[in-house]
Amino acid sequence: MFTAIIFDIDGTLVDSVDLHAEAWRAAFQEFGKTVSFAAVRRQIGKGADQLLPVFLSADEIAEFGKKLEDSRSELFKKHYLPRVKGFPNVRNLFLRIRQDNKRIVLASSAKGDELKAYKNIAAINDLVEAQTSSDDAEKSKPNPDIFQAALAELGDIAPERALVVGDTPYDAEAAAKTNLRTVGLRCGGWSEAELRQAGCIAIYRDPADLLAHYEESPIGRSR
Repeated sequence: MFTAIIFDIDGTLVDSVDLHAEAWRAAFQEFGKTVSFAAVRRQIGKGADQLLPVFLSADEIAEFGKKLEDSRSELFKKHYLPRVKGFPNVRNLFLRIRQDNKRIVLASSAKGDELKAYKNIAAINDLVEAQTSSDDAEKSKPNPDIFQAALAELGDIAPERALVVGDTPYDAEAAAKTNLRTVGLRCGGWSEAELRQAGCIAIYRDPADLLAHYEESPIGRSR
């Protein structure tokens, strides 16, 4: 029986993946690096610590990696964050989970200030027990740090009693390293085959689809 649900945010609860990819592409361009939108989009879900090495050498990261990351953050907050929208029925899904007396924690590679904005966008402030962000993890997904921090927030719940909901293979890979199982959502742009290959035990289109099939989902069946 799952007694707690740990949700990723970007691409899972809010429609932000394309906007993050565009912010990263623009930031790379500022530093003279041409990175395609498609290439960087495949990396969204990771934090900067895991994303930058895909596109920059170790010397480049040492020289201007932090400045590029800070530029990306400012670009995103100024130009892209105001365009982020929540996926349909996120609040209703959370209300249904809380109706079953299950606890809800957020676990994201986003920065803390971004996470605060996302909670407002998705209208879930009053339904979330705790949250962890990149500020709470030394390494981002697909490393397990963020989910380990989420479990710590839950306190007395064993990993087998908690379920992750995410939209990328990085979520499933990170969760597995913490002995957590994952439900995948395709609204972040990854295919069902890719999510299953990463270890997701069930796949839904988006939060609304998960809510529509709640009773037969791993969450609903675990009452």
